[in-house]
Amino acid sequence: MSSGVRELGSGRVLLGCGPDPAATAAQLEALLAQGLVVGLAAPQEERELVAALGLEAPLQSGLWPGPAVVVGSGGSSGARRWVLQPLESLDAALEALSAWLEGLGLDPAASLLLNPLPLHHVSGLMPLLRARRWGAELRWLEPTLLRDPARLAQAQPLDPRRPTLISLVPTQLQRLVDHPDGLAWLARCAVIWVGGAALPAALAERCRAAGLPLSPCYGSSETGAMVCALEPARFLAGDPGVGRPLGHAELAIDPGDGAVRIRAASLAAGWWAAGQLQPLPLHDGWWCSGDRGRLGPAGLELLGRLDGAISSGGETVFPEQVEVRLRALAEQAGLPLEALLLLPESDPLWGERLVGLYRPAAAATGAPGADQSVPVPLAERLRQLALQLPPSQRPRRWLACAELAPTALGKWQRGRWRAWLMQQPITNQ
Repeated sequence: MSSGVRELGSGRVLLGCGPDPAATAAQLEALLAQGLVVGLAAPQEERELVAALGLEAPLQSGLWPGPAVVVGSGGSSGARRWVLQPLESLDAALEALSAWLEGLGLDPAASLLLNPLPLHHVSGLMPLLRARRWGAELRWLEPTLLRDPARLAQAQPLDPRRPTLISLVPTQLQRLVDHPDGLAWLARCAVIWVGGAALPAALAERCRAAGLPLSPCYGSSETGAMVCALEPARFLAGDPGVGRPLGHAELAIDPGDGAVRIRAASLAAGWWAAGQLQPLPLHDGWWCSGDRGRLGPAGLELLGRLDGAISSGGETVFPEQVEVRLRALAEQAGLPLEALLLLPESDPLWGERLVGLYRPAAAATGAPGADQSVPVPLAERLRQLALQLPPSQRPRRWLACAELAPTALGKWQRGRWRAWLMQQPITNQ
């Protein structure tokens, strides 16, 4: 075995994702060619993945054919799972996306695939498999380039005559759109898939105004990344949501709780835990995603996580939807707000109430034109904005958190921030 590879027994290996993604990708391809099950994890999660895969537990046969990868899932809900994806299943996703691109008049083989996402994430793994399957060129982008748009534009000049395809999370997209060089660079892309987290409405409107070919999309590790995507032309025309299903997938909405249900050829074999594979729970071939949504004329519209709903004063409240509304209000008011996260805590009268965690972008002062000699704290201004929401959606207190930020993939580790919240003193507000 080469460096960075740890044998776990029974055809399983752990591949460390080092700083050189191209070298790691070459190792991955060699291991898959041997028919192995390859676990991929961020360095800080390798021990957790090893525990999930087990060291010597026998593999269960008949659950998947041929080589496979194991990647993490569930970071947004705090319950980390390790998903087994056979390459045969992922091939179905590759073929469906190829047909989707051809429907846009693009030749997948002639495209340039840019990958700024880590290989241990399904959205960073799939560009490698797409390039291999389509015969397209793949370039890896250093994560630091996405935080320096001027340097990115110089290091990776794009030819508008060649279709460039890239997948971004909203945080990465925001950084690029905020810089003129980044905006000009994005304008040379043919398709900009955006997923992993909700696309803020204000950011979507800025991209439409700039004519960027965005394709909001939806999927997960369990579905082999994308199962639906909105065509750039439809995005620019103002259509909401994440589009219609790709050719290998079907979507439905549970009539009871509004859960998004998925039936696709790219569904995972299951989740690894303590050396055993737990098959993906299916009902007549359908998998319940844990996301809430609705199907409209333009396709799927996401409404937040089902497991994030709370009951507050007899009302069902979805914190993620309230976050979207408050971010929009804060942007309209010109508040210097860098990050916002809403979490629930117990309340003897309401059952549960929201608490607002926030990180200022700069010193919070009064609104433009106000008397700057008496600055208004940002927490108070957020509280005033929240008065525009129903009482059940108004955070009962606001806490500044200097380190508050989503992951590099734009997801909130809500379990981590709930633990942080529990350490804070409770004050009457």
